[in-house]
Parts: sequence; C-alpha cells; structure tokens
Amino acid sequence: MIRIDGKTIQPGEITEYPPGSGENAIISVMEESRAEYSYNTAGQLKFELLLRAETVAAAQELNRSGLNFAVFRDTTCNPVYWNRTPDGGFRLKDGVSPSKAIRDIFQNGSSYGTECATAMVIVFYGALLHLYGKKRFDELFPNIFLMNWKKVDKRLRGIDWMEKRADYFPGDRRYFMNPDVSPLTPQWQGENVIDLNGNQYYGHGIGILGANAVIRALNANRDEDAGESAYLMDAAGRPDYKSLSKLME
Repeated sequence: MIRIDGKTIQPGEITEYPPGSGENAIISVMEESRAEYSYNTAGQLKFELLLRAETVAAAQELNRSGLNFAVFRDTTCNPVYWNRTPDGGFRLKDGVSPSKAIRDIFQNGSSYGTECATAMVIVFYGALLHLYGKKRFDELFPNIFLMNWKKVDKRLRGIDWMEKRADYFPGDRRYFMNPDVSPLTPQWQGENVIDLNGNQYYGHGIGILGANAVIRALNANRDEDAGESAYLMDAAGRPDYKSLSKLME
C-alpha cells in the first residue's frame, strides 16, 4: 500500500501518470503490495518516481557511451577531469566542475575504462545530475571519487547495500551471482545491473539484456566442474529517495 502523510492512498487515486507509463506501473505495484510505501508528502513519492526514471535513462545512455570494461589495475579516465588513483579509482581534479566531469563520461565513454560496480555509481550520479541540474549538483558533490562501493558518497548510501525487498522496480540496483565462476575469469563472479523495466537489465560490459541472457553469459565463465548456475539475487540496492528529495532546494 501507499501512505502519504499517514493517509492510505486508494488504488486509482493517483491519476497524473498515464496508463502504460513506467510511473503508473510502479504505483500499481506499490498499491497492490503487502509492503507499506510511506511518504511524508506527495512530493517525496514524485521525486522517487522521477529519480527512478532518470536512473533508467542514465543507464541506457551510459550503455551507448562507449565506456570500456576494465579491471581495476587497467582502468583509464580522462585526465582533463579526473586523477586516476593507484588502486584504479577516479578522483575529481581540483577546480573541475563535477557536473562537467560526470557528463564527460557519458559523452566520451571511450576515454574511460572501469568495472561494473563503478559503472553503477556513475549511472546514479548521471541521474542525479539530470534531476538536480548543474548548479545544484556542483554544490552537492564537489569531491567525487569513483570506485565501486568503497567510497560512495554518504548521500548515495543504499545503492551499495543489497537487501531483500518485497517488490522490485525500474531503477533498482540488482546483482546476478555466479557462484561457480572460473578462477581464470574472476571478473565474471557476478554482474551488477540496473533494472530497466523488470524484463531487461543494464550491466556494464554485457550491455542491455534479459535475465536469461545475463545468466548465460555468466554461465559461460564457470569452473569446468561447476554445478550451480548463475542466478539473479532476491535483493536490491536503493538510495534513500526521501533524503535525496530534500536536497532539491
């Protein structure tokens, strides 16, 4: 169910999103769910829906960017905007606009190479940039460091932690586990993905695929004595949408 300011919202009561839209599909699932989706204001719900939509759009854009896949020892970045750290992360250079640096990854992806977890962080930054706008984004994120989940900005906490959820939605960060990965290809131990619509997922290095196709790709990189297939974990990482909504102003 959906509750706003303590009031239960009845199915069909939220009418601003047309049937067939991604927002309407999410609301329908929330309304029918046993879980309670509680918001202090209608604006908090609207923000979550907007950020989920922007996350999907950012994932699709990053997929088109030409961003290369690379393990940490081989990562690359544009030195105009980023300093590469010895452990393979990207630290924003002093005096550089955070919004320009993030946009450069989406616009000049071939100048960059990193692994799938870092790509997920880039997706969320791209979504927030589009939602907040350049000025507010630069104010909020002046010291970006990109490297999987090790130094995720505290305001993005949640995308780094997988939890079992009552429902799953577009914009969720999901994970395909490959328990019998070959020791020769440890980078295939799993795949971080963004749920695009419940049927397709964006994973850096594999592109946009259905769940079965992601599993086949992972299974092709299992140990020769593997007995367990790769699988989609029953869990998701999500940012704190309510807290992020408060940063709009």
